[in-house]
Amino acid sequence: MAADSDLVERVARGEKDALSELYRRYGGRVFRFALSLTGRLELAEEVVQETFVSLWKGARGYEGRAQFSTWLLGIARNQSFAALRGEDKGARLPSCPLELPDPQEAMEAEACTTRVRRAVEELPTQQREVVFLAFYEGLPYQEIAGIIGVPEGTVKSRMYHAKRRLAEVLL
Repeated sequence: MAADSDLVERVARGEKDALSELYRRYGGRVFRFALSLTGRLELAEEVVQETFVSLWKGARGYEGRAQFSTWLLGIARNQSFAALRGEDKGARLPSCPLELPDPQEAMEAEACTTRVRRAVEELPTQQREVVFLAFYEGLPYQEIAGIIGVPEGTVKSRMYHAKRRLAEVLL
């Protein structure tokens, strides 16, 4: 399996199959991150497209100072905010019910999941994005700091305030 940096070099040379491989590896992550920021399915899909178009056009700009995923999610973040500036933020993605064998358990789990999802959606964008990157993507604070372009201490502060706010709402 080719390293991400090798694939980016190939994309910079115009090799579409390298771009396809990077899309296969990272398209889902970019989509989930964009969806967490925009809250709208159609905007998240647009962000994925724009992110990979930006990768195609700007692959030469990747210098390898950060992990490729950090660089790519940074592009997705910028594209998400650009999409939000041009769209109404009102609509939210409906929750997907969990498929559990016991209908009563499924209803309880869905209610809990929906409650948590709504609480996270109500966080300010800066807090919501660190919660998503830390808990849903499993990224360390240092990498999150690189993606959103702030010091690691700022990430920790945003996470602290997000957890406090969620605890107030959920407990």
